[in-house]
Amino acid sequence: MVITLTTDFGVRDWFVGTMKGVMLRLNPKATIVDLTHEIPPGDIRSGAFALAACYSFFPKGTIHVAVVDPGVGSKRKAIAVRTANYSFVGPDNGLLSWALAREKIKAVHSLQNGAYFLPEVSGTFHGRDIFAPVAAHLSRGLPNQKLGPRLEDFVRLDWPETRHSRGAVQDEIVYIDRFGNAITNLDAAALRSLRHDDVRLFRRGKPLCLVAEFYQAVSPGEAVAVPGSSGFLEIAINGGNAARRLRLRPGDTVTVRRG
Repeated sequence: MVITLTTDFGVRDWFVGTMKGVMLRLNPKATIVDLTHEIPPGDIRSGAFALAACYSFFPKGTIHVAVVDPGVGSKRKAIAVRTANYSFVGPDNGLLSWALAREKIKAVHSLQNGAYFLPEVSGTFHGRDIFAPVAAHLSRGLPNQKLGPRLEDFVRLDWPETRHSRGAVQDEIVYIDRFGNAITNLDAAALRSLRHDDVRLFRRGKPLCLVAEFYQAVSPGEAVAVPGSSGFLEIAINGGNAARRLRLRPGDTVTVRRG
């Protein structure tokens, strides 16, 4: 059984390794895959985007554990969600919601049965004490309903909608990757509706860059917007860091239209 991990823990400390140890102690046959541990600390939206961008590339039955949890120790719920294809485990703070929006949900359960936690649960490390052991038990065939009561819903993050007007589309930056590429919420279908030889991206009414098919469509050091592997338009610098050079941040709005 495959279990994936998405966290904001980084790899400097012992947190990720400890979670793996807990899971392997309960299921030595588990295959654990690191999606990423470099989500900016406490950045639930970035964690939600990263998980949504890659979870579906895994075999059916994979258990996806995500922990970006600034509310750890509070009254926020912890949940396990079973879909038609996967299981998801994590805090009920919206972190799982962008991935779940693409799935047919079968059941949502609140994690309340301490029999499937570690014997002592800290107020600061539910990744180790709750989420890791729950995932391991699920990987051994535990039915979700044994984890706790069924829930009717879960916390959902709003997905920023693109706005269409007069041959232009206003979109929003939702994620910055490690290369400094600024990924927007403009998907491939919306981009195709604008296809033309002179489609450009604007910010605050001023032209920012050309929309092209690949990074090297422009000279080194120049900005370009390309359809990225995540399925969304991303703003890049050929050989550079667009977020730093252009001072781009999640939440910034840009507009795509003919130049």
